[in-house]
Amino acid sequence: QVELVESGGGAVQAGGSLRLSCAASGRTFSSLAMAWFRQVPGTDVEFVIGERRSGGEIFYADSVKGRFTFSRDNAKNSVYLQMDSLKPEDTAGYYCVAREPGASTWNRWGQGTQVTVSS
Repeated sequence: QVELVESGGGAVQAGGSLRLSCAASGRTFSSLAMAWFRQVPGTDVEFVIGERRSGGEIFYADSVKGRFTFSRDNAKNSVYLQMDSLKPEDTAGYYCVAREPGASTWNRWGQGTQVTVSS
């Protein structure tokens, strides 16, 4: 069973930066495709950034292109989300998500970390 734990959320002013971290355990990390999603209460979960397969091409939501960066460190069983030039509309709960080999969907989710951007 894969467990994902996010950290690094918080409050920041518009134009600022935050870096989210996600530590994974329970399965060979290098086999997992990883991504970040976000959700504003009362709305659907939104894909933010992630990879189609472990170590593969990175895909971005149009709303974060040029501002958010995805990275992973297999030695530390971790992925990161560097968020720059933050906007108030980036305010959401951010979730670290994994897709295990053979799974057709993102089937493992962290508990989420809140990001709040003030204008």
